[in-house]
Amino acid sequence: MKFGPACARRLRRKRPSRRDIWHLDEVVITVAGQKHWLWRAVDEDGYVLDEIVQTQRDTKAAKRLLKRLLKKQGCPPRRMITDKLGSYATAGRQVMPRTEHRSHKGLNDRAENSHLPLRRRERLMQGFRSPGGLQRFTSVFSAIRNLCVPPRSRRSALATHLHRLAAMAEWKSAACVPA
Repeated sequence: MKFGPACARRLRRKRPSRRDIWHLDEVVITVAGQKHWLWRAVDEDGYVLDEIVQTQRDTKAAKRLLKRLLKKQGCPPRRMITDKLGSYATAGRQVMPRTEHRSHKGLNDRAENSHLPLRRRERLMQGFRSPGGLQRFTSVFSAIRNLCVPPRSRRSALATHLHRLAAMAEWKSAACVPA
């Protein structure tokens, strides 16, 4: 029985807010010898909002990500931060015309760093076998990672410990394991 997707659905809990800042980025992943692009959106706390695997790296693909994000989040962000890819600017103007868009080399480090755990897992798994498998893995992996990793702010050891205890309790309730 595969319980990963069911647990991931139960774990997605963050409520969107109008103050959110979205960091958008894409990374190339080779699946069975073909290039695929993993488009990812991360908020200002490092929480992965959504990701989608696509074969293209153009305005249509960026637009698809933004529409999917708007549908999931319910409201547009206050600011959208991207790298220098022009597709984001075009798609952002079409989908979210009132959202401020910033595109600068150093601003998007939050999204760039969100790819690192996936790259580590990719090496351990010796690559991905299919685009569908990659999409399923990333959706479950990011939901569990969002739960377990504390927010990226200076915190005391006690606050981190309490966060981990709360995360474990939430994991047990999502996995239907008695406490």
